[in-house]
Amino acid sequence: MTDIIDKAAMALSAGLMLLGIVGMGLLELLVGQPYSPVPITNEAGDVIATPLFSPQLRTGVVLAGIAVLGLYAVYKIVTPLADDARTGHETVAD
Repeated sequence: MTDIIDKAAMALSAGLMLLGIVGMGLLELLVGQPYSPVPITNEAGDVIATPLFSPQLRTGVVLAGIAVLGLYAVYKIVTPLADDARTGHETVAD
């Protein structure tokens, strides 16, 4: 069973990763040439074309999505399971 925290973590992490990989990639394609992740220079060293989004930005957005999943994993490890919290552990005395 998923609660609101589960759904929020899944939605936020998936949204960030999709934005960083698919969303920004599609925008790069729609803008057109160049398809290079780094600035393109001519032989004189002048920058003649740059990408729409820097590789650092795209990587940062994807890593933020992974970080959300990591924080969610830590949350799930630290909080006890709901079934275990309700169930009492009884032992039979001799």
